[in-house]
Amino acid sequence: MTCRAVAPRKILRLAIYILCFGPFVMLGQNEINPLAESHRSSNTTTVTSPQKQDEPNQASEKPQDSIAPGLKNNPEAADIERAWYALLSDTHRFDEQQQAINTQWDSIALQDSLWSSETFKARLEALDQKTPFHITYNSSLEQIVRSYLKNRRPQLERLMGLSHYYFPMFEEVFAQHGLPLEMKYLAIVESALVPTATSRVGARGLWQFMFQTGKMFDLKVNSYVDERCNPLKSTVAAAEYLNQLYDILDDWDLALAAYNSGPGNVSKAIRRSGGRKNYWNIRSFLPRETAGYLPAFYATMYIFEYAKEYGLSQTNTQPHYVTTDTVQIKQTIALSHVAQLTQTPQETLEFLNPEYTLGLIPYIEDRPYFLRMPVNDLGLLVENQDSLYGLARTDFAQREQPLPELVDQNNRIRYRVKSGDYLGKIANKYGVSVAQIKRWNGLKSTELRIGQRLTIIPKRIPVNQTTTSSRTKNNSKDVYVVQRGDSLWGIAQKFPGITLEDLKKWNDISGSEIKPGMALSLKPRS
Repeated sequence: MTCRAVAPRKILRLAIYILCFGPFVMLGQNEINPLAESHRSSNTTTVTSPQKQDEPNQASEKPQDSIAPGLKNNPEAADIERAWYALLSDTHRFDEQQQAINTQWDSIALQDSLWSSETFKARLEALDQKTPFHITYNSSLEQIVRSYLKNRRPQLERLMGLSHYYFPMFEEVFAQHGLPLEMKYLAIVESALVPTATSRVGARGLWQFMFQTGKMFDLKVNSYVDERCNPLKSTVAAAEYLNQLYDILDDWDLALAAYNSGPGNVSKAIRRSGGRKNYWNIRSFLPRETAGYLPAFYATMYIFEYAKEYGLSQTNTQPHYVTTDTVQIKQTIALSHVAQLTQTPQETLEFLNPEYTLGLIPYIEDRPYFLRMPVNDLGLLVENQDSLYGLARTDFAQREQPLPELVDQNNRIRYRVKSGDYLGKIANKYGVSVAQIKRWNGLKSTELRIGQRLTIIPKRIPVNQTTTSSRTKNNSKDVYVVQRGDSLWGIAQKFPGITLEDLKKWNDISGSEIKPGMALSLKPRS
């Protein structure tokens, strides 16, 4: 986790004042979630600053470019939005979440009364009463909590700020799937609420899905998009996975342990313990990392539930989830185009859309993609979509290099180092970074040896490699043999005059799934 520098007291008080009294807005969501029929998709919004609400014409004071002056903004719709914002700000819906504590932890004496084990036990017992987890006192858990509170205060406050955005999303999904709402704290243990977090073995996202596990829950990865980093889709996948583990183990503590190390390790621990099924009784038989996994989860839950009692301030630097909404994209665009058109900070767009690894949102006919953004900027974009797509077409046409080909990452590959290879060359070949290759293979230096095998999760498959191998395997110019990493869209791009729909029609394909080795006809069948 990244520690934030402590702001001077006067600046902190000013920030607290703004957070406590600034109006916050929310809108209903109507996006259709592709993973769960019952889950409503949400279209993006942001927190409206006090100045924006009090001064409706302030938008005219933003830095302008050649596009902005000509944008449409329906005045009646804007009046409705302002009235709705005002109503919501009067409800003080977020006041409790936004209150910050002025007292700094360093100024609190660590008195025995503050660290009373009896108080700690009583609070754990209260938590145990309202959750399905087996939360009981032990000295190890108390030491973890005390260590977190003493040494990790900046990280905890940062996480509490991020939780304003993520937790409402988690709670909505978990409620729909019948999971304990306290399961939201698991994302802190897994990823510290960093949606692009990547482990040394390649697990990614808020819920740390490995590539193959993500595929089980329809989290797609290609050269543009890694849906393991999509907060909403990955949360739905995590809920489905946790429910499966609970159905197998019939215990939420054990389901959490299995989420970390797999059901096989939990089953072995139960056998080695003589058939016991309580986490604390089998803990010593679990892998070392998993043995500390649940205590970290419990400690996080405890601190968040009793943050006020320990003087932790819940500073908020990101929009609330309910103040964001989405719009379906109808043509390939870049986040920078949206930022240029709507004057929405690109950092905000990147925070709200972490799944777009290249900052590009692709358009694929049979696979819809959505842009999430602040709701007070969304109306402007919807009314001026033609301007957005025109800007994108002009920009892409002027680029020296064409857009990267969209390649589905159906499997990681094993690359054999050849004479003349070095990490930078290999990384460039597959559209990844040197740091990623080192992390995937546990390399501490950049030195390679001929014949060494490297695991790579490519963002693109080299064109010459794909073309050469397919020509070798094809006995006819009218047939294409599908290679690893191929997609129907990508194959259509290789053959001028052939469209995606042609390939589907000529080969009786209803969806978009193809497998390596499949022979595709490149002309109508007689």
